[in-house]
Amino acid sequence: MIQQAPEPSSTLDAVVVQGNYDTRIGTTDAASAGTINSTMIQNSPLLRPAEVLEFVPGLVVTQHSGGGKANQYFLRGFNLDHGTDFATFVDGMPVNMPTHAHGQGYSDLNWLIPELIDRIDYRKGPYYAQEGDFSSVGSARFRLMDTLPASIATVTVGQNAYQRLLLARSTDAGSGKLLYAFEANHSNGPWETPEDLRRINGVLRYSDGDVDNRQSLTLMAYSARWNATDQIPLRAVDAGLVSRFGAIDNTDGGRTERYSLSYALRRKDADGLTKANVFAVQSRFDLTSNFTYALQDPVNGDQFQQSERRSTVGAELSRAVPLYFAGLDSLMTVGVQTRTDWLRPVGLYASVAAARQATIQETDLRQTSLSLYAENLVQWTDWFSSVAGLRTDHFDFNVNSSIPANSGKSQANVTSPKLSLVFGPWSKTEYFVNYGWGFHTNDARGTVATVAPREGTPIVSVAPWVRTKGSEMGVRTEVVRGLQSSLALWQMTVDSELVFQGDAGDTAPSRASRRQGVEWNAHYIAQPWLLIDADVAISKARYTQYDPAGADIPGSIGKVASLDVTLTDFGPWFGQFQIRYVGPRPLNEDGSQQSASTTLASMRIGVKLMPTVRLSLDVFNLFNRQANDIDYYYTSRLAGEPLAGIADRHFHPMESRTVRLTLSASF
Repeated sequence: MIQQAPEPSSTLDAVVVQGNYDTRIGTTDAASAGTINSTMIQNSPLLRPAEVLEFVPGLVVTQHSGGGKANQYFLRGFNLDHGTDFATFVDGMPVNMPTHAHGQGYSDLNWLIPELIDRIDYRKGPYYAQEGDFSSVGSARFRLMDTLPASIATVTVGQNAYQRLLLARSTDAGSGKLLYAFEANHSNGPWETPEDLRRINGVLRYSDGDVDNRQSLTLMAYSARWNATDQIPLRAVDAGLVSRFGAIDNTDGGRTERYSLSYALRRKDADGLTKANVFAVQSRFDLTSNFTYALQDPVNGDQFQQSERRSTVGAELSRAVPLYFAGLDSLMTVGVQTRTDWLRPVGLYASVAAARQATIQETDLRQTSLSLYAENLVQWTDWFSSVAGLRTDHFDFNVNSSIPANSGKSQANVTSPKLSLVFGPWSKTEYFVNYGWGFHTNDARGTVATVAPREGTPIVSVAPWVRTKGSEMGVRTEVVRGLQSSLALWQMTVDSELVFQGDAGDTAPSRASRRQGVEWNAHYIAQPWLLIDADVAISKARYTQYDPAGADIPGSIGKVASLDVTLTDFGPWFGQFQIRYVGPRPLNEDGSQQSASTTLASMRIGVKLMPTVRLSLDVFNLFNRQANDIDYYYTSRLAGEPLAGIADRHFHPMESRTVRLTLSASF
């Protein structure tokens, strides 16, 4: 009988699987799903907090506008921007932000403290009834620890004025446990204009109960400020106007804050399992950027500001009950999700040297969603089971814009069927067939807008959501002792890749598209102290509607491969070596402009100085490769250039070799 993924214990000591990943037979409904264990997270060097998502096989995380801004994500041939089609959750609390000032589905994970992550459950494809908006390509659900095996004090120093302090402790509190943590971080990066990133992070968490019956209440607070060195044109570097780590406009930067309160409940009784999550989030976001320099305004320049003040409340309630009919075992799960976001306001403004000059568009809005889902798992025989699901989502938008013609109300409903078939296991091998419909919403402003905010010209409002369809065939095996391996063949179609352009203030439609690919993952416990993980992902992305411009989808990565070797408690030694290859990607639709491929390595070497004290050395970009985090091809204008500007490649360089030293003590 197919089993649900095992629930984590409330402490690290009870983790059963000793590998970096848990992809055992019988734990998932697809070959592309699995669990990342805390072993991987605690032993891996991380340049940025959100890079924990790179443990999801095939997922690429980059950055191009300062360390306090949400990262850029790539998976399965999608440039996911900041999270448009990849959903993330922390203890059931959604991270993606709809109708965000900078990008639809904006997913900022810089407030995560990696040392507090117990596990990450990841899924790919639109095959799961529980997953809704922004999850067509995949999702990751983070589970935080309830208790620590010991209190933690960590100090990290490194190049470019990098400093990090972490204090974390858990203690008994009544019948439960109280966990609290504080993190402070500063970095200048290699940039000629120092990034001066200042991050402050705090967590207070109370929990009680056991695996079957538990509850937790979590309070989080996060604040960050930074200067941003955005992408720069290649021609400026070639001409010696700036270095690779220079900036065209050195007044770009940002500020963000996030405060959340969340409650999670799990109750198992004789009749079934009940889960509940309730959350409230208060956040602010301010970002100053200049990508085209002096193309739109030759006198004052093209710098602009994106800003929002957001309040979010939401909840999820689900009930799973076993059913017995005609001699068949089944499990029926029914759930409801709701969320409301108030933005007061969300705006786009013209600025000079980070000083606001004019309002392009400013909007107050409310966006509400109500979702119902049901999923039925049936064990037809001892070698065949199915999971059939159905999800329906209702959205309600109320938009009040500073441009009267862009104000209004809209509603939408979307229903998405899901199906997974699981065969086996035979000879420690199981087979999967998955199919499902998904979607992502569009920016609420675009659903009612009739005037382009910058140009003042008529535009057509867009649909509130975009349909996606995906399918997958896969196999997972444990034939070789200590080895968990899986192979998946997948494809996905998107009706239209509509995106809200935060720097323009309107929604830009693109053509329908199709992506297909293959993924192979292997996780091997060679010795109790030696873990080897390897992943290969190959995909092809094309527009399916003809246009003389071409069929390539800009930003779609075709090949990703990685190898991780982890050393755990080999006497006093521990560490990890990582190497990752990211293939070239087209930068325009005819493919005449391509980014270069990138191969990067990093490593950690650590030693236990005494049972409670560890010293580790992290080296990022080990071989000091000159590579780019991101490449774009578009038109910009530097001072003195023709008014029409010049089409050029714009890039944001990866950091050069970076060394950090960490001293940690447990007590």
